This record gives sequence, structure tokens and C-alpha cells, in this order.
Amino acid sequence: MNRREFITLLGGAAAWPLAARAQQGDRVRRIGVLVAGDENDPVLKPFVSAFIQLLADLGWIDGRNVRMDLRWAGSDINGIRALARELVGLQPDIIVTSNTPATVAFQWETRTIPIVFVGVIDPVATGIVARLNQPAGNITGFAGWEPTLEGKWLELLSEIAPGLKRAAIMFNPGHAGPVSTFMPSFETAARSLKVMPIPAPIHSDAEIETTITAIGREAGGGLVIMPDPFMTVHRALIIAAAARNNVPVVYGQSYFTKDGGLLSYGPDVVDLMRGAATYVDRILRGAKPSDLPVQFPTKFEMVLNLKTAKALGLNVPQSILLRADEVIE
Repeated sequence: MNRREFITLLGGAAAWPLAARAQQGDRVRRIGVLVAGDENDPVLKPFVSAFIQLLADLGWIDGRNVRMDLRWAGSDINGIRALARELVGLQPDIIVTSNTPATVAFQWETRTIPIVFVGVIDPVATGIVARLNQPAGNITGFAGWEPTLEGKWLELLSEIAPGLKRAAIMFNPGHAGPVSTFMPSFETAARSLKVMPIPAPIHSDAEIETTITAIGREAGGGLVIMPDPFMTVHRALIIAAAARNNVPVVYGQSYFTKDGGLLSYGPDVVDLMRGAATYVDRILRGAKPSDLPVQFPTKFEMVLNLKTAKALGLNVPQSILLRADEVIE
């Protein structure tokens, strides 16, 4: 090597970021990510992108010191289970799941690989963890919806549609978990509001149409949509059927309202993803999932679609207008 080549090499080495040089020789970690949703859904991709960016901010850069194995499973339970088996077979250092069915699928596949979940409904009642403060085992994470939120959604529905007499809560049993985790709060609120509660389990497009049509046959009907992957994948159908049948609906995720739904109230999903990234960081640096408590959302957002409210003939009360984080005109 001549002097010029040596100086060029030395200058190039000096230009490397210190963090990158520190990682030379470190083992590349593998992260399995399963999203129970549609890969082409524009509302889901930003959440995944936010997670990847937040990990990068913490020093874990895909293609440099971590390898991200990302899978999309739609809303098919069998597909979710098959992809869980596939990802476990890749022997990742850690797994990230996006909701209840994906987390349960991994729970069946491994009791050793650390798992961080996001958006699980009542992780104790669904048997995912034994305790919130000390999860035990290999699973921890960030719950998406507390059981008391079902009552809150019904209160909002009654507030924006004051003539409410009957309210159904629509859910897919394979995705939302056992009815016992959310119906008590819904029924308690219904008694307080003097509204008839109607559980509405559905499994197909046809059942969505039939249920919403039945609710809209008489005045005073309303609907609450449980946040689960099946509902997310079929939200266009739900929103259209509600509009056709003049049914006011409250949702748990803001993208329903932004796509034409009436009103939503739920956790800030990006904030949950931020939390998941911090847990992944801590576990990759040596922490045990059993030592990281399950956490619930601290940031919520309410989104109102004023155009939809007007189409339904609703006069939105000032109390909701003032509390809404976003009003879609």
C-alpha cells in the first residue's frame, strides 16, 4: 500500500459514524413483526414505519445491526397462525405483534422467544399474561383498549345521538377475544343510559350488512365497533352500510372516522408503537419481558366527522365539538 492509499483509507475510516464503527463485529439481531392487517392498507403502513423509525432513533437500524422480518396476515385467523409458525421458525431474537389474535398465535408457538405486543384487548382476561405488573413468561407489551372503554364509547354514542334506545356492539369473536372482557362495561353503561345493549358477533361481510340493516330499521338504533383486525379490513363496508341505513356509529380507531365514519375515540397508536420500540430496545440490551410491566395507553384522540353527522341529521353537541382533537369538515 502506498502513502496516498493509506491516507485515503485513514480519511474514510475517520468519516464513519462512531455508532456504526462500534457496531462492527456485533451480531445482527433479528426481529419478527406480524401485523394482522392488509399490506396495502394506507392507514397501517405509517404505524409500521413509525415503529421502524423509532427503533432507528434508539440505535437499531434495519439492514445494519438488525434484520426486520415483517409479515402481513390480513384478517384470516388461519393465515395469522401460519405466519406465526413461519416467523418462529426463523428463530428471531424478539417478536412484535400488533393485536390480540397475533399475540395468541405466537403464544401457542413459543414460550422462550421474547414477545412485545401492541393493541391487545385485556391481556389478563385473554390469558396472554398472568399479571400486569409482573407478566411472567416471555410476553409483555402495550395494551390498546381497556375494558372500560366500551362503556365510554356507548356514552359518546348516546351524547351525539340523544334519541338512542338500542345499541349494538359489533365484534368478531375470533379477533376481539372473549365477550366477557368487554360486555360488562358496555352493559353497565347501557343500564345507566336506559339503552338496550345488543351483542352482535359477526363472521362475514353478509353478517355485517344484515346486522347494520337490522339496527337501522327503527329509529333510535346505534352501533359501537370493537377494534379488531376484521373490522379494520372491512371498515369501508361498515361505514357504507351505516350511511345507507342512517345508523350512528362510534369507533375505537381514528382512521374509521377519517374514512367517513361518524365519531372515534381511542388510543394514539403511534404512541403505543413508540412504547413498543422502547421495550424492544431494552430486551435486545438484556432486559427480560417478565420484568417489564404491561402498560395501558396514556394518550387518546377523539375525531369527529362533521360531514357524516350532518348527513345523519345529527346536531353535534358543543361538548363533543370542544373535546374533539380533530374535526373533519
